Amino acid sequence: METPQQMKAAVQRCIAGHKDELHALSRDIWSRPELGGSETRAHDTLVGFFSRDEAWTVQAHYVLPTAFRASWGPEGGGDEGPALNVGFLCEYDALPGIGHACGHNLIAEVGAAAALGLKAALEMRTEPRFPVKITVLGTPAEEVIGGKIDLILAGAFADFDLVFMAHPAQQDASFLPCITVDEVLVKYYGKAAHASAYPWEGVNALDAAVLAYNNLSALRQQIRPEWRLHGIIKRGGEQPNIIPAYTELEFYLRTPQVKDLCVLKAKAEACFRAAAVATGCRVEIIYPGHCYYNILPNATLAKLYENNGKALGIQFQEQSANFSGSTDFGNVSFIVPGIHPFFYISTEAFNHTEEYAEAAGAEKAQLFTLRTATALAMTAVDVVCCPDLLRQVREDFRLAKLKQEKPLKDGDTALTAP
Repeated sequence: METPQQMKAAVQRCIAGHKDELHALSRDIWSRPELGGSETRAHDTLVGFFSRDEAWTVQAHYVLPTAFRASWGPEGGGDEGPALNVGFLCEYDALPGIGHACGHNLIAEVGAAAALGLKAALEMRTEPRFPVKITVLGTPAEEVIGGKIDLILAGAFADFDLVFMAHPAQQDASFLPCITVDEVLVKYYGKAAHASAYPWEGVNALDAAVLAYNNLSALRQQIRPEWRLHGIIKRGGEQPNIIPAYTELEFYLRTPQVKDLCVLKAKAEACFRAAAVATGCRVEIIYPGHCYYNILPNATLAKLYENNGKALGIQFQEQSANFSGSTDFGNVSFIVPGIHPFFYISTEAFNHTEEYAEAAGAEKAQLFTLRTATALAMTAVDVVCCPDLLRQVREDFRLAKLKQEKPLKDGDTALTAP
């Protein structure tokens, strides 16, 4: 019977043996950046990558036009019970104007490489304890609409038991506290009038927008230090001699945990409505998109990933408690046990910059990218080979969800990021 170490060695051999085609996959996506929801070439490239091996069952345009699903297995079969479905996620949308400045081409490469590595390890098993299935899910539009959330709502994750992905950053970390974010659109409706001849006939929607902006600026000193609200006035009127009849603001509201977002939303909405009352305008408050949840930590998976990463030479730094990014993987982490580590790609540049986009396509990023994919696949091997670890992963998931049930109220002790 094969040992976990033998299976991990198979992972390493497989990923090393496919490094050139994995780099070509990533480079192809990087060289032709596409915005969220329009990633047709990236979708076709990834579908073609998995379709070359008949062992994979590939569904193009899965649920969403640029999503896909590639499945292998189940391996093991027989009367050993339902298959354990291990998922790997690929992102591949770019940013406007600066291309793959968040390194999503590398996320796609990690997901593909880790899936190949785990497949190689499972194929060498002669006495499987239970059947295992691998599913690669292409999840578009993370930057704009939260494609993973649409896939959740469509039931795409219903049969997943574990889920893995990794994101490029400035350091290697098994977990960083990505936080909840929701977008709010605020519209004020007033009445136009000549601004000089008879301004008293108008109802100034710009005054409402300015008051609302200032209300939220004043609110900041009274909210918890780890909460965030930031926004812009998108429309402020047509020209100076017309009292603006319509204005529009867009704000992002963020809290470390989704259970606290309702408190911040109530405070922000009070500011928006107060501005309408003060100016006589009508206000419309809209939440146009999906709320991105915070990522639930899984201590067992994080520890396994760190152990495997260290064996491969990854150096993990002390985890930051102040990271304020957001991702739709957070929503996934509420329905499936998973892990979303971050990895260094040989640059000190920050994400969402031109310098980071250049680094995401560079040859020197490959060592770090494939090392991360190897550590993810090796972590999956640990769980597949040890039912006790799988039970602990599920228990960590249950406990993490329990901690999300009660929202903070004014006067409660502040909670730190998970």
